[in-house]
Amino acid sequence: MSLEHLFSKDCSKAAVLFNSKKRMLEYLAQVAHQHAPHLNEQTILDALLAREKLGSTGFGKGVAIPHGRLEGIDQTIAIIVTNREAINFDAIDNRPVDIFVALLVPDNQCDQHLKTLSQIADRLKDKQLCKQLRTVTTDQELYQLFVA
Repeated sequence: MSLEHLFSKDCSKAAVLFNSKKRMLEYLAQVAHQHAPHLNEQTILDALLAREKLGSTGFGKGVAIPHGRLEGIDQTIAIIVTNREAINFDAIDNRPVDIFVALLVPDNQCDQHLKTLSQIADRLKDKQLCKQLRTVTTDQELYQLFVA
């Protein structure tokens, strides 16, 4: 699946400012709810928090991919957010995180979920891309840069 089909402009948020892991997860749930109003914001947050309890989704170098499975959706919801300041996210390298790509996937699409996670993780291994993502200031720029 191409990133352009996975992400939408309304789920790209550049240069926000939150100071904690919990508040960032709450914001990701809020954005997902705005994109898909039929989903309960608390249910979305609970899915993200449940996954974090298994281990941090901060995979290092200032990047995290919070994700969770949800009933009631038939396609993946993807959100990209950059935070103006890196925050503690319990990443595996203990570095603070400022790039967040959240995925909410249909409960019954485990194989596709793993492929999507892998595709996004590979994209975020590009140091130059991450450097550019950290400098954009508008949602439109963030969306265009990430899906290019």
